[in-house]
Amino acid sequence: MQVLKFGGSSVANAVNIGKVTAIVAKAVQKEPVILVVSALGGVTDQLIAIGAKAAGGDESYKEQIKELEVKHLEAVRGLLPVQNQSATLSWVKQQLNELERICDGIFLLGELSARIQDRLVSYGELLSSYIITAALKELNTNPVWTDSRELIITNDFYGNASVQFEMTNQRILSFLQSNSSSLYVAPGFIAANEKGYTTTLGRGGSDYTGAIFAAATDATALEIWTDVTGMMTADPRLVLNPRPIEAISYEEAMELSHFGAKIIYPPTIQPVMKKNIPVWVKNTFEPEAAGTVIQQHAVANSDVVRGISSINRIALLSLEGSGMIGIPGFSKRLFEVLALNRINVILITQSSSEYSICVAINEADANTAQRAIDAFFAYEIENGKVNPVSVETGLSIVAVVGEQMKSLPGISGRMFGGLGRNGINVRAIAQGSSEKNISAVIAATDVKKAINVLHEDFFETTYKQLNVFVAGAGNVGGKLLGQLNQQLQYLKDHMRLQIQVVGIANSRRAILDDAGIDLNNWRSVLEESPETDIHGFVTAIIEKNLRNSVFVDVTANEVVASVYGTLLAKSVAVVACNKIACSSTYENYKKLKHLARTYNTRFLFETNVGAGLPIIGTLNDLMRSGDKITRIQAVLSGTLNFVFNHYNGTIPFAQVVKRAQDEGYTEPDPRLDLGGTDVMRKIMILAREAGEMMEMDQITNEAFLPASCFEGTVADFYAEMERQEPHFQQLLASAKANHAKLKFVAEYYNGSAKVGLQEIPAHSDFYHLYGKDNLVLFYTERYPEQPLVIKGAGAGAEVTASGVFADIIRIA
Repeated sequence: MQVLKFGGSSVANAVNIGKVTAIVAKAVQKEPVILVVSALGGVTDQLIAIGAKAAGGDESYKEQIKELEVKHLEAVRGLLPVQNQSATLSWVKQQLNELERICDGIFLLGELSARIQDRLVSYGELLSSYIITAALKELNTNPVWTDSRELIITNDFYGNASVQFEMTNQRILSFLQSNSSSLYVAPGFIAANEKGYTTTLGRGGSDYTGAIFAAATDATALEIWTDVTGMMTADPRLVLNPRPIEAISYEEAMELSHFGAKIIYPPTIQPVMKKNIPVWVKNTFEPEAAGTVIQQHAVANSDVVRGISSINRIALLSLEGSGMIGIPGFSKRLFEVLALNRINVILITQSSSEYSICVAINEADANTAQRAIDAFFAYEIENGKVNPVSVETGLSIVAVVGEQMKSLPGISGRMFGGLGRNGINVRAIAQGSSEKNISAVIAATDVKKAINVLHEDFFETTYKQLNVFVAGAGNVGGKLLGQLNQQLQYLKDHMRLQIQVVGIANSRRAILDDAGIDLNNWRSVLEESPETDIHGFVTAIIEKNLRNSVFVDVTANEVVASVYGTLLAKSVAVVACNKIACSSTYENYKKLKHLARTYNTRFLFETNVGAGLPIIGTLNDLMRSGDKITRIQAVLSGTLNFVFNHYNGTIPFAQVVKRAQDEGYTEPDPRLDLGGTDVMRKIMILAREAGEMMEMDQITNEAFLPASCFEGTVADFYAEMERQEPHFQQLLASAKANHAKLKFVAEYYNGSAKVGLQEIPAHSDFYHLYGKDNLVLFYTERYPEQPLVIKGAGAGAEVTASGVFADIIRIA
């Protein structure tokens, strides 16, 4: 004997039922079958809604009954030839007329008891099983239909009744002995108490019905047929790449189903586990696929964690107080009052100090539980021994499950480390002594992110995914996106890293796509995207709450820099090409660094100084290794170096500056470069990274531009430089007379900093500095006389983009 159970999606309509009957007819050829079926897809929900409307005095319940009638009659007509339809159609109409009379009574009384609701919802399975029996007769399988209420006996707990197995098993075996057949059809979900009143086995109870029949008959197997190909490592609605589970143990399946895996109803496992009956989870629409087998011991594989699951709409109850310490019985009393109010406890955790105990329950029971507990402990609350119970809602539980977890250390560390790196706060933790399950209570808004993080950590060993949001689609931004596009496959193949650009924004518009933006045509898509500003872009990033999120700022915009704190506080890593944040007040600079540490994320800004050169990273390495910076000398402006390397007096100074701007070396406003402001920012950032509490007004700027050049617009700036050409000629002539070159040098020494134009003699490290190159000399306690030198291109969109790219890789 084998038992096959088909769920609502498998019997949703005549076409699907046709697939079911074909599978059953094939199975009957091997050995006798007990077929258990659910109601047609969505019917149980419709019946509950009909009852609620009738009890509420809404006469539209009659229209919904008519809709149910049409649905079932269409199924009959789609499955049976015309000449064989009348008996089944008549029976269906008779049942629906009976259903309507019950609803009329509910309407008149204005009341719907749990007992009547069980009777009401039983019609879904009764109708579907009878119609499917008629369809199977057309295949000459000679099915015997039975009403499960005559075989499965329960207690009086309507809605989720407990089975009386001894009596039930006797009835099932007696029925089979008196009705010899190779195929039996029974409605799932429904049963009856000893008085004959209809009861139900809980939502999803058709699986349980199958297990009851399997255990009673010592079946060779129980097959649960649904619309997915077996159990998966995570919910495919939440994770893009879940893996099928070939085999899983009874205990693992119970843990996963208890913690929200919808493939199998939790009580289903217990009856078959006692008889060591294998359970197969298979796909009605891919009947040849292997599916998942649930058995005594799963086949060992490399996956220590077997699956990840979650329960939503959880409330956390916390009872605490100094009067609980050392006093036995508080836990017993807490669970007693919950039991008296029929409130199921999902998770328990208690502090070792005995000061508090915390339990997770269904959110729907939170108000009832709070009133009951406060009333039960009224004396202790009044006398200050315990506090009124606190209730937190809007929570969920995520759980990792695996039988092999007990034999390998570090699973908890990986789990909580992954959650922590993504800013997912854990409110409570529970781990059973069997070590098959580690559960964590988190905010409901973080569930999708958490499951993806854990799935990536435990199952997706081939690559790590980084979700990147880019603010700034200009010169540097365009180069960065081009470099990313070019290297995506290389990073996946050689670094097991999948960088997915999921957001691009300019000053007016933004593209957002969780599946990743096509970097071959992002410009045209961006132009057609909805208008938004940076705040709308940031709001979308936070609402999406994607794992391993990175915000990349390749603008020079103050408003964009102002959002870093908001993102860091949500554990979104920030990579900044924009210097404004790190060169703002020292208080703000430290705040951003502190936020990154507090929320376990990264704030990287290598390109703030020296474009793609590893200047800040090298300084950080020196500091972390215990060295101390004593002095920094540097040419930090690729723009100014380019300008003075190309200014020889034959071409006006203004034209050389314009060429630098046209080639993308300057800031959008070239006065920031030529006035020394940009270099001041850079040396201040280096001083701060070296441990100095420095502000901009503490830096001396020996400017070489006449003050008149800073008046008016950028166009006025160029016009004034042309008028000031004699001034620049004089600077050049003085340097030549001293056999020197002009360089704009920044210096930090003994707690102070200065920037200015200098005449560099031939013996200096800065003399042979060409093009747009930067040069930094780090004098430290380890490098007191011969400095550590970093030299290379310090400006240009390509090298700046590559520096940003490198920071993104560091995040990963």
